[in-house]
Amino acid sequence: MRARRVILLVYPEVRLLDVAGLLQVFRDARGPDGAAPFRVQTVSARGGPIETDAGIPLPTSGLRRLRLGPSDLLLVPGGPGAREAAADEALLRWVAEHGPKAGVLASTCTGAFVLAAAGLLDGRRAVTHWEECGELQRLHPAVTVDSGPIFLEDEGVWTSAGMTAGIDLALALVERDLDRDASMELARRLVVPAERPGGQAPFGRPLEATAEGEGGRFEELHRWIVEHLTDDLRVEHLAAQAGMSPRTFHRVYTRSAGATPAQAVARLRVEAARKLLEESGLGVAAIARRCGFSGEEHMRRSFQRQLGLAPSAYRARWGRRPGRDAEATSTGS
Repeated sequence: MRARRVILLVYPEVRLLDVAGLLQVFRDARGPDGAAPFRVQTVSARGGPIETDAGIPLPTSGLRRLRLGPSDLLLVPGGPGAREAAADEALLRWVAEHGPKAGVLASTCTGAFVLAAAGLLDGRRAVTHWEECGELQRLHPAVTVDSGPIFLEDEGVWTSAGMTAGIDLALALVERDLDRDASMELARRLVVPAERPGGQAPFGRPLEATAEGEGGRFEELHRWIVEHLTDDLRVEHLAAQAGMSPRTFHRVYTRSAGATPAQAVARLRVEAARKLLEESGLGVAAIARRCGFSGEEHMRRSFQRQLGLAPSAYRARWGRRPGRDAEATSTGS
């Protein structure tokens, strides 16, 4: 098997973790015969050393003589400098012209802003770091931004969520080129999960900002909802609280929030339950009652729908562990 060339397109202030995770996966991958199936190359707009966000420079070659073919994989990592890279017209022209010639086109984290600015995500689903999904959608309305997955693929273009999610994407590409056994073995060697359950939703706090929209016009209403989670929160009551007719409220709120009032209430209830699962020792049934769910099953379905995890699994992953916390406190760590 001929080694596939993996081109990492970097720029000033690229995130070192994004680059290192990708580089490690592709360099450590091995085919059935033990040979290295990938050959990694770092490139930049003008070549030379490129300083990462951690202050560590990466050696790169320039784009001028680089030509891509169907056996190549072009990958744009994320980082604080991605927005500036997405405004570099010369770089975007190169990506727009040559990116489609690669067999696989991909980005990790905010690298999606570069692909989107080059027009290569138009008409496709894409994901980026959960904090940036709203901004990516705002700047590029022709892209369907899906904030849920750790990574996704749409017609040969791959995008991933933030930071270490690039490792998940790289493992998926290893599986695509080799097989699942090779990807699983590599994941074991790297001591990372071969597949992460629940997408990226459990990692962030996107629900707290639900429906602030249009200058935060419903922020006061959201505070009121959070204080009255056990009340009857049908649209009629929310509309009265907002001083609108139900029909007008539903229309204005949905346009502003990108979610219906019922969806926003469900998200705010899940967010409140998340915090209690993380911070309290209350049982799931008690948390369900306190957050306005009709019962444990109702809360479980809401968690599964929004976070891809059951409440018990969420607590196991994110809840405080008294023994560990007490030990950390006693040692001053």
